[in-house]
Amino acid sequence: MNENQECMENYETISEEIKYITNSLVRLKILATLYEQPLNMKDINRTTGLSYSSISSNMFGLELGGFIYRSGNLYHISNTTELYVSNILELKDTINLFNKFFNILDAHIVDLIPEKSVAQLYLLGRAILVESNEKDVYRTYNIIQHALNEASSLKCVLPFFYGDFNKYINDLIDEGSHIELIIPKNIKENFEYFLNLENDNVDLTAFNIENAFLLVVTDKVMILGLFKEDGNFDQNRIITSKKEECIKWGENLFENFKNKINK
Repeated sequence: MNENQECMENYETISEEIKYITNSLVRLKILATLYEQPLNMKDINRTTGLSYSSISSNMFGLELGGFIYRSGNLYHISNTTELYVSNILELKDTINLFNKFFNILDAHIVDLIPEKSVAQLYLLGRAILVESNEKDVYRTYNIIQHALNEASSLKCVLPFFYGDFNKYINDLIDEGSHIELIIPKNIKENFEYFLNLENDNVDLTAFNIENAFLLVVTDKVMILGLFKEDGNFDQNRIITSKKEECIKWGENLFENFKNKINK
Protein backbone atom coordinates (compact mmCIF):
# COMPACT_ATOMS: atom_id res chain seq x y z
CA MET A 1 0.00 0.00 0.00
CA ASN A 2 1.45 3.39 -0.99
CA GLU A 3 1.48 6.43 1.30
CA ASN A 4 -1.40 8.21 -0.47
CA GLN A 5 -3.68 5.18 -0.19
CA GLU A 6 -2.83 4.79 3.49
CA CYS A 7 -3.56 8.47 4.18
CA MET A 8 -6.88 8.20 2.34
CA GLU A 9 -7.90 5.13 4.32
CA ASN A 10 -6.95 6.84 7.59
CA TYR A 11 -8.97 9.90 6.57
CA GLU A 12 -12.00 7.78 5.71
CA THR A 13 -11.73 5.95 9.05
CA ILE A 14 -11.56 9.23 10.99
CA SER A 15 -14.47 10.66 8.98
CA GLU A 16 -16.63 7.63 9.76
CA GLU A 17 -15.74 7.80 13.45
CA ILE A 18 -16.61 11.50 13.71
CA LYS A 19 -19.81 10.89 11.74
CA TYR A 20 -20.74 8.10 14.17
CA ILE A 21 -20.21 10.43 17.14
CA THR A 22 -22.09 13.42 15.72
CA ASN A 23 -25.00 11.51 14.17
CA SER A 24 -26.51 10.98 17.63
CA LEU A 25 -27.12 13.76 20.12
CA VAL A 26 -27.30 11.11 22.84
CA ARG A 27 -23.82 9.77 22.00
CA LEU A 28 -22.46 13.30 21.73
CA LYS A 29 -23.96 14.27 25.09
CA ILE A 30 -22.49 11.18 26.77
CA LEU A 31 -19.04 11.81 25.29
CA ALA A 32 -19.11 15.53 26.13
CA THR A 33 -19.95 14.56 29.73
CA LEU A 34 -17.15 11.98 29.94
CA TYR A 35 -14.82 14.53 28.32
CA GLU A 36 -15.08 16.52 31.56
CA GLN A 37 -14.33 13.55 33.84
CA PRO A 38 -14.75 9.76 34.11
CA LEU A 39 -18.14 8.80 35.56
CA ASN A 40 -20.13 5.74 36.52
CA MET A 41 -23.50 4.93 34.97
CA LYS A 42 -25.46 6.55 37.79
CA ASP A 43 -23.53 9.84 37.54
CA ILE A 44 -23.90 9.87 33.74
CA ASN A 45 -27.66 9.53 34.21
CA ARG A 46 -27.71 12.31 36.81
CA THR A 47 -25.52 14.67 34.77
CA THR A 48 -27.11 14.16 31.35
CA GLY A 49 -30.72 13.54 32.36
CA LEU A 50 -30.88 10.69 29.83
CA SER A 51 -32.72 7.49 30.63
CA TYR A 52 -30.77 4.42 31.77
CA SER A 53 -31.92 2.45 28.72
CA SER A 54 -30.75 5.16 26.31
CA ILE A 55 -27.42 5.48 28.11
CA SER A 56 -26.90 1.72 28.27
CA SER A 57 -27.57 1.04 24.58
CA ASN A 58 -25.39 3.92 23.39
CA MET A 59 -22.60 3.15 25.85
CA PHE A 60 -22.51 -0.41 24.55
CA GLY A 61 -21.93 0.83 20.99
CA LEU A 62 -19.35 3.39 22.10
CA GLU A 63 -17.45 0.79 24.10
CA LEU A 64 -17.61 -1.72 21.26
CA GLY A 65 -16.21 0.91 18.88
CA GLY A 66 -13.34 1.77 21.20
CA PHE A 67 -14.59 5.30 21.86
CA ILE A 68 -14.87 4.65 25.60
CA TYR A 69 -13.57 2.04 28.02
CA ARG A 70 -14.42 0.96 31.54
CA SER A 71 -12.00 0.89 34.46
CA GLY A 72 -13.63 -0.43 37.61
CA ASN A 73 -17.08 1.15 37.68
CA LEU A 74 -16.00 4.32 35.86
CA TYR A 75 -16.27 5.01 32.14
CA HIS A 76 -13.47 6.92 30.39
CA ILE A 77 -13.14 8.24 26.85
CA SER A 78 -10.15 7.08 24.80
CA ASN A 79 -7.35 9.49 23.90
CA THR A 80 -8.43 9.59 20.26
CA THR A 81 -12.05 10.24 21.19
CA GLU A 82 -10.95 13.00 23.55
CA LEU A 83 -9.30 14.73 20.59
CA TYR A 84 -12.42 14.27 18.43
CA VAL A 85 -14.70 15.69 21.12
CA SER A 86 -12.34 18.61 21.76
CA ASN A 87 -12.38 19.53 18.06
CA ILE A 88 -16.16 19.15 17.84
CA LEU A 89 -16.70 21.40 20.88
CA GLU A 90 -14.25 23.98 19.52
CA LEU A 91 -16.06 23.95 16.17
CA LYS A 92 -19.40 24.41 17.95
CA ASP A 93 -17.98 27.36 19.90
CA THR A 94 -16.58 28.89 16.69
CA ILE A 95 -19.92 28.55 14.88
CA ASN A 96 -21.70 30.17 17.84
CA LEU A 97 -19.07 32.92 17.77
CA PHE A 98 -19.68 33.65 14.07
CA ASN A 99 -23.41 33.96 14.75
CA LYS A 100 -22.78 36.19 17.77
CA PHE A 101 -20.41 38.53 15.91
CA PHE A 102 -22.11 38.37 12.50
CA ASN A 103 -22.45 42.18 12.23
CA ILE A 104 -18.69 42.72 12.47
CA LEU A 105 -17.56 39.63 10.54
CA ASP A 106 -19.95 39.92 7.59
CA ALA A 107 -18.67 42.17 4.77
CA HIS A 108 -15.48 42.93 6.71
CA ILE A 109 -11.84 42.16 5.93
CA VAL A 110 -10.76 39.23 8.09
CA ASP A 111 -8.28 37.42 5.85
CA LEU A 112 -5.33 39.35 7.32
CA ILE A 113 -5.83 37.68 10.68
CA PRO A 114 -3.19 34.89 10.78
CA GLU A 115 -4.43 31.30 10.50
CA LYS A 116 -3.13 30.40 13.96
CA SER A 117 -5.37 33.06 15.48
CA VAL A 118 -8.36 32.07 13.34
CA ALA A 119 -7.96 28.50 14.61
CA GLN A 120 -8.30 29.79 18.19
CA LEU A 121 -11.29 32.08 17.63
CA TYR A 122 -13.31 29.94 20.00
CA LEU A 123 -11.35 31.60 22.83
CA LEU A 124 -13.40 34.75 22.18
CA GLY A 125 -16.57 32.99 23.31
CA ARG A 126 -16.98 35.32 26.30
CA ALA A 127 -16.14 38.50 24.37
CA ILE A 128 -18.87 41.00 23.49
CA LEU A 129 -19.73 43.05 20.42
CA VAL A 130 -20.01 46.76 21.19
CA GLU A 131 -21.74 49.01 18.66
CA SER A 132 -22.06 52.78 18.47
CA ASN A 133 -25.50 54.33 18.12
CA GLU A 134 -27.09 57.70 17.40
CA LYS A 135 -26.91 58.72 21.05
CA ASP A 136 -23.26 57.71 21.42
CA VAL A 137 -21.53 57.88 18.03
CA TYR A 138 -18.04 57.83 19.59
CA ARG A 139 -18.77 54.90 21.87
CA THR A 140 -16.12 52.58 20.40
CA TYR A 141 -13.38 55.22 20.41
CA ASN A 142 -14.25 56.18 23.99
CA ILE A 143 -13.87 52.53 25.02
CA ILE A 144 -10.45 52.38 23.35
CA GLN A 145 -9.33 55.60 25.05
CA HIS A 146 -10.54 54.33 28.41
CA ALA A 147 -8.59 51.09 27.88
CA LEU A 148 -5.43 53.06 27.07
CA ASN A 149 -5.93 55.30 30.09
CA GLU A 150 -6.30 52.31 32.46
CA ALA A 151 -3.44 50.27 30.98
CA SER A 152 -0.16 49.35 32.63
CA SER A 153 1.21 47.69 29.47
CA LEU A 154 0.22 47.81 25.82
CA LYS A 155 0.46 45.77 22.64
CA CYS A 156 -1.27 47.56 19.81
CA VAL A 157 -1.86 47.32 16.06
CA LEU A 158 -2.86 50.82 14.95
CA PRO A 159 -3.73 50.71 11.22
CA PHE A 160 -4.64 54.41 11.11
CA PHE A 161 -3.63 57.62 12.88
CA TYR A 162 -6.09 59.00 15.42
CA GLY A 163 -4.73 61.95 17.38
CA ASP A 164 -6.82 61.48 20.52
CA PHE A 165 -5.05 58.19 21.27
CA ASN A 166 -1.62 59.85 21.43
CA LYS A 167 -1.99 61.44 24.88
CA TYR A 168 -2.78 58.11 26.51
CA ILE A 169 0.01 56.27 24.70
CA ASN A 170 2.52 59.00 25.61
CA ASP A 171 1.41 58.80 29.25
CA LEU A 172 2.17 55.07 29.21
CA ILE A 173 5.55 55.71 27.60
CA ASP A 174 6.46 58.40 30.14
CA GLU A 175 5.46 56.07 32.99
CA GLY A 176 8.00 53.54 31.73
CA SER A 177 5.34 50.99 30.75
CA HIS A 178 6.30 48.42 28.14
CA ILE A 179 4.78 49.44 24.80
CA GLU A 180 4.73 47.48 21.54
CA LEU A 181 3.25 49.19 18.49
CA ILE A 182 2.65 47.88 14.97
CA ILE A 183 1.81 50.68 12.52
CA PRO A 184 1.60 51.26 8.73
CA LYS A 185 4.79 52.51 7.08
CA ASN A 186 2.94 55.16 5.07
CA ILE A 187 1.92 57.05 8.24
CA LYS A 188 4.94 56.19 10.36
CA GLU A 189 6.11 59.82 10.36
CA ASN A 190 2.85 60.91 12.00
CA PHE A 191 3.43 58.55 14.91
CA GLU A 192 7.10 59.52 15.16
CA TYR A 193 6.16 63.20 15.36
CA PHE A 194 3.47 62.91 18.05
CA LEU A 195 4.73 59.98 20.15
CA ASN A 196 7.84 59.70 22.33
CA LEU A 197 9.15 56.70 20.41
CA GLU A 198 12.80 57.20 21.36
CA ASN A 199 12.26 55.69 24.80
CA ASP A 200 13.82 52.29 25.40
CA ASN A 201 10.52 50.88 26.61
CA VAL A 202 8.92 51.29 23.15
CA ASP A 203 9.13 48.61 20.45
CA LEU A 204 7.95 49.84 17.05
CA THR A 205 7.26 47.67 13.98
CA ALA A 206 6.00 49.04 10.65
CA PHE A 207 4.14 47.15 7.91
CA ASN A 208 3.01 47.72 4.31
CA ILE A 209 -0.31 45.86 4.42
CA GLU A 210 -3.44 47.95 3.84
CA ASN A 211 -6.65 47.56 5.83
CA ALA A 212 -5.24 45.20 8.45
CA PHE A 213 -7.18 45.46 11.71
CA LEU A 214 -7.16 47.41 14.96
CA LEU A 215 -5.93 45.56 18.02
CA VAL A 216 -5.49 46.91 21.53
CA VAL A 217 -4.23 44.50 24.17
CA THR A 218 -3.48 45.74 27.66
CA ASP A 219 -3.03 43.97 30.98
CA LYS A 220 -6.77 44.46 31.55
CA VAL A 221 -8.62 44.24 28.22
CA MET A 222 -8.56 43.16 24.57
CA ILE A 223 -10.17 45.19 21.78
CA LEU A 224 -10.45 44.15 18.11
CA GLY A 225 -11.74 46.30 15.25
CA LEU A 226 -12.01 45.50 11.54
CA PHE A 227 -12.06 47.24 8.18
CA LYS A 228 -15.11 46.99 5.95
CA GLU A 229 -14.77 45.54 2.47
CA ASP A 230 -14.92 49.07 1.01
CA GLY A 231 -11.58 49.79 2.73
CA ASN A 232 -12.95 52.04 5.47
CA PHE A 233 -12.43 51.21 9.13
CA ASP A 234 -15.68 50.26 10.87
CA GLN A 235 -15.64 52.78 13.70
CA ASN A 236 -19.10 51.68 14.84
CA ARG A 237 -18.21 48.15 16.01
CA ILE A 238 -15.54 46.49 18.13
CA ILE A 239 -15.13 43.14 19.84
CA THR A 240 -13.87 43.48 23.40
CA SER A 241 -13.39 41.50 26.59
CA LYS A 242 -11.66 41.59 29.96
CA LYS A 243 -11.64 37.79 30.23
CA GLU A 244 -8.22 36.19 30.61
CA GLU A 245 -8.59 33.83 27.64
CA CYS A 246 -9.65 36.71 25.37
CA ILE A 247 -6.68 38.84 26.41
CA LYS A 248 -4.42 35.84 25.78
CA TRP A 249 -5.97 35.44 22.32
CA GLY A 250 -5.23 39.10 21.61
CA GLU A 251 -1.62 38.71 22.74
CA ASN A 252 -1.23 35.68 20.47
CA LEU A 253 -2.81 37.57 17.56
CA PHE A 254 -0.33 40.40 18.06
CA GLU A 255 2.64 38.01 18.02
CA ASN A 256 1.28 35.99 15.08
CA PHE A 257 0.71 39.16 13.04
CA LYS A 258 4.14 40.50 13.97
CA ASN A 259 5.76 37.24 12.83
CA LYS A 260 3.72 37.34 9.62
CA ILE A 261 4.83 40.82 8.58
CA ASN A 262 8.46 40.18 9.56
CA LYS A 263 8.83 37.16 7.26
